[in-house]
Amino acid sequence: METTIREWVRRLYWDQDVNCAGTMLRCLGKLFSVELEDQTLRSAVGMHGAGGYRAQCGLVEGALMFIGICATGQGKSDGEAAKICFQFAGVFEERFGSLRCYDLRPGGFTADDPPHACENLTVEAILFTYDYMKALP
Repeated sequence: METTIREWVRRLYWDQDVNCAGTMLRCLGKLFSVELEDQTLRSAVGMHGAGGYRAQCGLVEGALMFIGICATGQGKSDGEAAKICFQFAGVFEERFGSLRCYDLRPGGFTADDPPHACENLTVEAILFTYDYMKALP
């Protein structure tokens, strides 16, 4: 599975220039066979660290969006979905050390940042999120 996800991420990043949040959404959609609306995917265009502001990581934002889509799609209330998102944020922070793009980006930020520096982190985060969601009741 990791090899497949790595290939998806590579294509989304380098061939389509999709950001981390959009990549997370698309990959989770494939893994869970969930069709995502274009409007939902477009809503993620500014979620790479809050549009580059280096705030909340787009991998977290994309995962939270997907968890909300799945949880409510399974009949959970908004409150139950929010609780699952809260719990995910805690375990994500525990595993990766932060929820902030500024902290998570390998090599930090420079004036001439290379594109898609988080490619390996993205693969790890997708696998982590996939395992988290599979374990949900």
